[in-house]
Amino acid sequence: MARASGGRKTTGKTTEKPAKAESKARKSSKPTEAHAGTTTLPVAMTGRASAAKAKVGDEPVFAYIRSLPQPQRGIAERVDALAAKTLPALQRSVKWGMAWYGVGDGWCFSCGGFAGHVKLTFGRGTSLEPVPPVTPIGMGKDSRGVDLASVDDLDERQVASWMKQATAIPGFGGTKKGAR
Repeated sequence: MARASGGRKTTGKTTEKPAKAESKARKSSKPTEAHAGTTTLPVAMTGRASAAKAKVGDEPVFAYIRSLPQPQRGIAERVDALAAKTLPALQRSVKWGMAWYGVGDGWCFSCGGFAGHVKLTFGRGTSLEPVPPVTPIGMGKDSRGVDLASVDDLDERQVASWMKQATAIPGFGGTKKGAR
């Protein structure tokens, strides 16, 4: 059975709405069990960003990272440590259900945990050299990044280079000059 937009099952010309229990499961932020013996992931990690509340500062990002299951937590911790080591005056925030990083007046890249990987996305990724290989869905036409399934997938030298390049480009979502 194919699915139309909005999660409706399609059968020929008619459409059926998903069952209430199925709909509730998708909206819930409580953990779900996919198979016995596997890691339980919050529903939000099965394809969407988490339900973490937007808040500026180090502690909200650290809390977001602590909320991730392994191996995503370990990967996000390494990305965060690399950002702190690479970028003086690093600023952190939780926005759009992910950790965001920047310097100055804008956000430059994000790190978010999803089922099976961590997505590291650069907002102006098409301006980086070399351009990161992954075009994330729903993040803007200039966004590019990498999907990290394990800590071993993190090429720290390359990612540090992208971090430095990204913070040299005007970020987005910052405050306008004079609006402080």
